[in-house]
Amino acid sequence: MNQKQQTSPFYNVDWVTIILYFCLVVIGWLNIYAAVFDADHASIFDMSRNYGKQLIWILTAGIIITAILLIDSKFFNFSAYAFYGVTLILLIAVLFVGKLVGGNRAWFEIGSFRLQPAEFAKVATCLALSRYMGTTNLKLTDFGDQLKCFALIFTPVVLILLQPDAGSAIVFTSFFLVLYREGLPPFYLVFGFVSVILFILSLLIPQTYIIVALIAIAIFLLWRDRRIRRTYTLVIGSTIMAIVLVTGVNYVFHNVLKSHQRDRIDLLLGKKVDPKGVGYNVNQSKIAIGSGQLLGKGFLKGTQTKYDFVPEQSTDFIFCTIGEEWGFLGSVVVLGLYSFLILRIVVLAERQRSTFSRVYGYGVASILFFHVFINVGMTIGIIPVIGIPLPFISYGGSSLWSFTILLFILIKLDTNRNGIIR
Repeated sequence: MNQKQQTSPFYNVDWVTIILYFCLVVIGWLNIYAAVFDADHASIFDMSRNYGKQLIWILTAGIIITAILLIDSKFFNFSAYAFYGVTLILLIAVLFVGKLVGGNRAWFEIGSFRLQPAEFAKVATCLALSRYMGTTNLKLTDFGDQLKCFALIFTPVVLILLQPDAGSAIVFTSFFLVLYREGLPPFYLVFGFVSVILFILSLLIPQTYIIVALIAIAIFLLWRDRRIRRTYTLVIGSTIMAIVLVTGVNYVFHNVLKSHQRDRIDLLLGKKVDPKGVGYNVNQSKIAIGSGQLLGKGFLKGTQTKYDFVPEQSTDFIFCTIGEEWGFLGSVVVLGLYSFLILRIVVLAERQRSTFSRVYGYGVASILFFHVFINVGMTIGIIPVIGIPLPFISYGGSSLWSFTILLFILIKLDTNRNGIIR
């Protein structure tokens, strides 16, 4: 390989990942066009419409991509903490000077341009966590090291919850998959899964019944392993934690969650039926996706889309447009592209020699997986509506830019995969 080729910004890049990225971006642009199509503004390049504005975000994303590929790979490790610190400052600042949109003070507004720092906080946290785990003698079996990693993850979460933006905050739990890959005891994943189950049961069953059942299970386990002293500490500790969780659900549900969030959970659990009220969005979303049947109604021919039956159809609910106009097969193709991209990112992560690059790669894969799973899940009614974008497809500059930065930093790190980044 000659010197000129090695100094090219595209030297050694993973073209498979780049092609998947551009496929999803183009699909997003076309579906934004379909979601807000107006015959009076039929040109897809009309800058007064969302699809025209999205083209600007796409073109500027191209500039960001070029800049990332031109930067030395070591820069991202070196500047990780600085980027994290600046992002925390922005998350604090937006609480005081941010614009209130949809009940959340989460946006900086400069003219017609809006910037959401929570989107970039995911990138910053991914970099900071990778830097910490890559430059220390980290042992995730050690509680002290666990606490430091948790602090890096949950500091931006607290600030985001103050906006309040529960949707963006919940995505940060995806970093537990990264920690698990790097040696975090499976106890935390099991505890998280059990907590979700107990939370759901606490909303469906009287809490007294659950507490009695937990105590009965604890007594049985203690009797069965009565000769093993360590079992007593584990069982009693776990039971106390479970009871505290169950008794705290009522307080969180009624005093922390907003009324519309409580209504959405009740709707999902079947405790409430309100197709014209809080359940309207999801109900119309399922109608739109179902009406596409196998092959869809065709590009620009979706009736649910054209007559604005589904609110936020170019942002949080854009998957409805795909389902209605492209049908089941089109939806499978899009989900297949996401699956292929996430699996490809895992491949990239595993072939890194640097801990920093590997951890960062798994962070990218985890964030994308959570976003796709939650967004598609809420449009088909299996997850409460929490309002997060579909990566690379939903309308919005902050979303597209942050996901582009997130992905192409990994692509740049991968170009140096045979070296050790310190």
